[in-house]
Amino acid sequence: MATQLSNFVGGHWKKARASRYLDVVNPATGEVMSKVPLSTKEEVARAVTQGMEAFRDWRRVPATDRIQYLFRFKNLLEKHFEDIARTMTRECGKTIVESRGELRRGIENVEVACGIPSLMQGYNNEDVARGIDEHMVRQPLGVVACVTPFNFPGMIPLWFLPYAIATGNSFLLKPSEKVPETSAWLMRLLGQTGLPQGVVQMVHGGKEAVDALCDHAGVRAVSFVGSTRVARYVYARATAAGKRAQCQGGAKNTAIILPDADMEMTGDIVGDSAFGCAGQRCLANSLAIVVGSAHEPFMEVMREAAQSRRVGYGLDEASQMGPVISPQSKARIEDLIGEGEREGARILVDGRRKVVDGFENGHWVFPTLLDGVPQGGTLATTELFGPVFGLMRADSLDEAIEFVNGQTYGNMACLFTSSGAAARRFRSEAEAGNIGINLGVAAPMAFYPFSGWKDSFFGTLHAQGRHGVEFYTQTKVVIERWPPAWTRRF
Repeated sequence: MATQLSNFVGGHWKKARASRYLDVVNPATGEVMSKVPLSTKEEVARAVTQGMEAFRDWRRVPATDRIQYLFRFKNLLEKHFEDIARTMTRECGKTIVESRGELRRGIENVEVACGIPSLMQGYNNEDVARGIDEHMVRQPLGVVACVTPFNFPGMIPLWFLPYAIATGNSFLLKPSEKVPETSAWLMRLLGQTGLPQGVVQMVHGGKEAVDALCDHAGVRAVSFVGSTRVARYVYARATAAGKRAQCQGGAKNTAIILPDADMEMTGDIVGDSAFGCAGQRCLANSLAIVVGSAHEPFMEVMREAAQSRRVGYGLDEASQMGPVISPQSKARIEDLIGEGEREGARILVDGRRKVVDGFENGHWVFPTLLDGVPQGGTLATTELFGPVFGLMRADSLDEAIEFVNGQTYGNMACLFTSSGAAARRFRSEAEAGNIGINLGVAAPMAFYPFSGWKDSFFGTLHAQGRHGVEFYTQTKVVIERWPPAWTRRF
């Protein structure tokens, strides 16, 4: 019988009082790995109360002492690196190489948050007026909550958790019910650091748990990563309750290919972007606007990239792409491919109705390539979240930039060229929060914010780096006067 997962509340593992459990399924094998509870709002409330109690003491701990727990956490992540990576592969399907890369980027955020004593410094001025000094300091908010998606179960919680606790908050995680086991690893390791009970907690659940986090008066801020539809909902509900919110939504990332691009290099890079993680990432290129004479050579290198990618079980080191997360995702992606074909796109490489030998129960969609995607069509405007890549044509860079800027999403846009002038213009004019020049995945390092514009992000302060520090702290300005006559009393 599959193990029933527990919540991590007040420093202890506690069996949920949930009436419903969902299967956690390995998407490559169809095996049920465990069962995750759909916790009630009452269980969320208990965790929030524990977090509020922990916050009263935790906020008083000096920043130099708070980061010692993160140093220990980082060492434990390194010690158990391979075990965590393998768990990520089993529950979300990506290759072991991709899981290792993801975890490495998560650890980078822990490292950056260890610089909190400098990052959260305020500033001051002596004698802003005669005998008056003024100071600005940063103070923590209280209990902060985070809701994370299935596609990066290790990295995305670490976009938020280290900054939140290093700045003096208590942190409550609600991981995706599809991939809860990686988050359980994080909680186990944090428990080994000696971190005070209640500073970091985890409650499993679905919509009821998310609504409870948005509504509870004790939660001061909510971080979210997921689809645009849900990001908009969480942002509206959390802010209506007076909370800070940062909600990362979906994407439709476009690559512009100019004729002077190095086609072999471009094909390799864009192929990795489009088909890596089975296209299930918010920085996946899913559409290319090919300018002028670049069309034929780029189409051929992408055809080769799609046909040659080795699809298989992620724990096989030779696999280059794993399955999609669920049967529902597989059906949705294959339906969208069919819709694109009906709208006039031509399928060059068809990844539907395929299986991997020995893993017939897996949710397989192989790399798919389409040409002639119409500008207003489904494939040009919908986030596919699968290994599907479409080609469009344009006559000029002007036309390509106009298309990018007309999109409702604004997560990432990329340009491939050998022209510095074209690159400079593109990075200035493209309306997206993350820009890649001859890069297919413009993922910021941990000390830069993970930007997003338009329908790809709701809020003002993003995850990671200084944005994370600012989001999890509130500024207090102190203006003080100590007239000389008062000091003479002593």
